[in-house]
Amino acid sequence: MKLELAAYKGKKICVAVSGGRDSMALLHYLNAVKEEYGIILSALNCDHKMRKSSARDSQFVKDWCRERDVPLFAFDADVHLKSEAEAREWRRNCYFKASKNVDFIATAHHLNDNAETVLFNLARGSALGGLTGITDASITNGDGSKLNLIHPLISVTREEINAYIAENNVPYVDDETNFSDAYTRNYIRINVLPALENAVPDAAKAIYRFSRLAAEDEKFFKSEIARRGILKFYGDTAFITYCEKPLFTRAVIAAVKKFFRKTDYTAAQIDILYNLQFAANGKRFEFLGLSAYREKDGISITKTVSNEEVSEVLFSDYICCKSNIYGGQFLQITKINSENASFSDNKALHFDLEAIPENAIIRHMKCGDKFTKFGGGTKSLGDFFTDRKIPVRIRKRIPLIVDGNEVLAVCGVEISDKIKVTDKTLKTGLIICDISNE
Repeated sequence: MKLELAAYKGKKICVAVSGGRDSMALLHYLNAVKEEYGIILSALNCDHKMRKSSARDSQFVKDWCRERDVPLFAFDADVHLKSEAEAREWRRNCYFKASKNVDFIATAHHLNDNAETVLFNLARGSALGGLTGITDASITNGDGSKLNLIHPLISVTREEINAYIAENNVPYVDDETNFSDAYTRNYIRINVLPALENAVPDAAKAIYRFSRLAAEDEKFFKSEIARRGILKFYGDTAFITYCEKPLFTRAVIAAVKKFFRKTDYTAAQIDILYNLQFAANGKRFEFLGLSAYREKDGISITKTVSNEEVSEVLFSDYICCKSNIYGGQFLQITKINSENASFSDNKALHFDLEAIPENAIIRHMKCGDKFTKFGGGTKSLGDFFTDRKIPVRIRKRIPLIVDGNEVLAVCGVEISDKIKVTDKTLKTGLIICDISNE
């Protein structure tokens, strides 16, 4: 077994180790050649505590690393992980924690694992992106931290790994769940792939070559999306410009997976999103806790937020408190005095403070709201938003000052004619609410 490690000379590599044969083979190999390549080696172990033997396996890894002076990042689940999905998310967080101290996190996925992944995704009806198999990746977390994942064994067969273990007397422990074909991936590994290899010799290697070609194609599509600026992020919203379906589909998947970290989307949902661009402006589609809106130049996708999640606030209480945030939106309402009388901002709205009723509240849009725009003329708030070309995706997040269903101010947009400043105004108020980044 010979691995290509020239690209990792002098790098800090941390091997994710379960104690099983594949991860132990990788850890043993890198430990043997670390001086040759100047690799600063460490390991990490995640005890999910979902199997009776997990503590035994973790202790085996700790003992091996201690005996060979290999630094180990050991993580024990302090919560009850109920599913494989929860375990993956917890393990992912462990990887991010360890990655702060190293250049790369290395996993022991090999050529046969890659074939299993491709076959599994193909059977589920995956698009080309799901047939790229297991590839190196650079992942950014929500806090800005980065995880660089590599797979040094990805072109190595299971037989080559077994031979290396036998030749070098590499110790390991067996995960008993690997021998049960009750799990789909295990069934593919135990039954499907061997049968395919029997029918088509070296099928796993052929699948590996195919997955690398698919990965090259996907790389091109991603570069084209970036070159044309098809996918952009604004705050908590992803915006996808209208484009050809192959690019549009990949942009949607990238937005959903990277920005919103959702992975259980379906092909039918992707098709609906694509067809949304041919619907009328403002049309909406909700899926996976997200809302997609058809806008003038593309489709916006944002997290679905219910107005019920944000409490109503008395106007008089808000203007007296020190907070300038309402429903996650910056909203400053003040009385003009000698300190801010000269305030000048095209986003600021001046209003007659004494024209605000005592029971007025601050809240978001509701059915039945009406608005008397500045200069006169009353219409439904929805129609006003349409006239002002306010995107549907942000309408329910704009703070309003209301008296019942009478909207007195659409903060950041316009005040009602009913609270305008006149020559009789004694106290002038100021509303600052920048919704331009929405």
